Amino acid sequence: MTSPFILQRPNSRQFVEFDIFDPFNIDSLIFGSRSSDRPSSYARDVAAVANTQVDWKETPEAHIFMANLPGLSKDEVKVQVEEGRVLQISGERRKEEATQGEKWHRVERVHGSFLRRFRLPENVKVEEVKAGMENGVLTVTVPKMQKPSAKTIDITCT
Repeated sequence: MTSPFILQRPNSRQFVEFDIFDPFNIDSLIFGSRSSDRPSSYARDVAAVANTQVDWKETPEAHIFMANLPGLSKDEVKVQVEEGRVLQISGERRKEEATQGEKWHRVERVHGSFLRRFRLPENVKVEEVKAGMENGVLTVTVPKMQKPSAKTIDITCT
């Protein structure tokens, strides 16, 4: 399956793009990229980005994305819609540096830049996207366009 990740290598500003998650493209769900084409640090990079968990649900009124971003403030997260209909959630978890006299015994929390991208369907109102953050969960709401209702035409006799 095609990876829904875009990664930034540690100590680098260069992003590695694997793919935009596109549930509306059947080919990307059936045919995946070959793992032999991936860089050797792929597993570590994927683990770092995979910790940025995002749920996507669809309601009759909107598409709702919920991302777990514990420890980040709204100022450390960026939400954009680009290329017409690609929702992008990005940010950076900063590494906590040890000060004089401190020694780390274990570091398990992931740090570094993250970037998740999702191709939105055609029936959304990208100009009305809203985002909010509460208790470490970012919620992005993308409203849907309403389907035109059937219009009844009066028939006149001539």
